[in-house]
Amino acid sequence: MTVMTPAAIEDFLDEVFPHRAGTIEGVGEMRATMSLAVEDEHLRPGACVSGPTMMGLADVCLYVAILAQIGPEPMAVTTDLNCHFLRRARGDRDLIANARIIKLGRRLAVGEVLLFCDGDEAPVAHVTATYALPDND
Repeated sequence: MTVMTPAAIEDFLDEVFPHRAGTIEGVGEMRATMSLAVEDEHLRPGACVSGPTMMGLADVCLYVAILAQIGPEPMAVTTDLNCHFLRRARGDRDLIANARIIKLGRRLAVGEVLLFCDGDEAPVAHVTATYALPDND
C-alpha cells in the first residue's frame, strides 16, 4: 500500500530536491513511473539522450517509488547505481522510466529501473540501484 500520492511526492520533492528532472506519472505498490520531456540540454552529440540524463531520471524514479512506500524522507540516499545502456535513446522523444522496488528493508531499498523512449517497446537502459534508509528508531 502506498503512503504518498504522486502530488504529495511532487510537493515534497519541490521542497527538498527542486533541481530534479522529470514528472511523476504514477506510483503503485513498490513501483513508480516518470517521464522526462527531452530538451536540448539533455542531448549529447548525435542527438541522443546523454547518459547522465538517463541515470538521473532513473535515480529519481526509484527514489519516488521508495517515497511512495515509506513516506517523506529527505535522507534516503543512493549508495549504489549501476547502469547498462542498451541502445541509443532518441532525442526527439520523451524518456520514460519504470521503477520497481525489489527489496524494501529497514535500512536498504534495492530496485531496478527500465528506461524507454516514448512509444518504443525495447528499453534503452537498465539501471539497478540501492538506497540507504535512515535509522528512525
